Amino acid sequence: MSTIDTTGGDERVALIHEALAHVIDPEIHRPITELGMVEDVQVDADGAATVKVLVTIEGCPMRDRIERDAAEATATVPGLTRVEVSTSAMTEEQRRELTARLRQGRRQIPFNQPGSLTRILAISSGKGGVGKSTVTANLAAAMAVDGLRVGVIDADIHGFSMPGMFGITEQPTKVSDLLMPPQAHGVAVMSIGMFVPEGQAVVWRGPKMHRAIEQFASDVFWGDLDVLLLDLPPGTGDVAISVAQLLPSAQMVVVTTPQQSAAAVAERVGSLATSTEQEIAGVVENMAGLTLPDGTVMDVFGSGGGDRVAATLAGAVEHPVPVLGRIPLEPALRHGADTGLPLVVSDPENPAAIALRDVARALTHRPRGLTGMKLPLSVSRR
Repeated sequence: MSTIDTTGGDERVALIHEALAHVIDPEIHRPITELGMVEDVQVDADGAATVKVLVTIEGCPMRDRIERDAAEATATVPGLTRVEVSTSAMTEEQRRELTARLRQGRRQIPFNQPGSLTRILAISSGKGGVGKSTVTANLAAAMAVDGLRVGVIDADIHGFSMPGMFGITEQPTKVSDLLMPPQAHGVAVMSIGMFVPEGQAVVWRGPKMHRAIEQFASDVFWGDLDVLLLDLPPGTGDVAISVAQLLPSAQMVVVTTPQQSAAAVAERVGSLATSTEQEIAGVVENMAGLTLPDGTVMDVFGSGGGDRVAATLAGAVEHPVPVLGRIPLEPALRHGADTGLPLVVSDPENPAAIALRDVARALTHRPRGLTGMKLPLSVSRR
């Protein structure tokens, strides 16, 4: 069978390459042509097209999808009688080349580079049990629904919960020394829980947790994110300090309940923000009230906690700190967290989902500003 090689001048080969430029790798989110994944394209004298595509690893979970998308794209080219797409795994050298291309030749935390437009939000709380992780998952999903590119780092190393809240069961795909984060509901997620057998505890001290957060930020291909959320452990311990050091532009979002004792504990976050010179984006009051069948609202956990925290934090950082929203106490919110389906996705018209979507939009629409940010200054003397 005679063939026409990719360099042979057949216009159909060029058109196939143009069509394949619209095939996006589901994990890396870039065209397969840009990633060097199109190994060969040939068209024989009868118009039969043969396309060879490279996938990152032998067991690539997206292999079937890539083959299907490449075949469908190739079939749009006029003048072809048949389309055959085959895939094979990259060699180690090809994976290293791909990793270097994605890293742009540098090993670094991309969010700290000049010109990065990714907004980083560290979701924190003074104590456990206030629903911080549930709020994080729903805020991320709400932002994704609004069309933003969103990532989540599960920084609660000892009490990780993000894989379960997003319904993620697979491990990240490894390409050389770079990890591709799994996605669910439009959100890329990375957690130590993806590597730990069920029921096994993570027994790490501060330095090892610091290294894990650093690797999640630098050794994961996040792509061009609009927003990166970090689900911090409760309190002001090692991880909170590590995040401030590794991601100094992160803005803190403090989650509390209306209960006055919970609010008093949450106020301690202000001392951390002051010492690390971080901006506090605002306060979210969770479990704000339970709507009863007769329409009345029961303040199960009291009232006023969010306002108290915001006022105290404003005094600590010397600029206004808003209450971004009050999330009603809603059993469906808990159910969604248990089943891996955020409420903002499963029931977007639920009052709690509406409140969470409003908080998400308040966070993404507010200007970045310069408050709490360090500016490079230099002094010259003549």
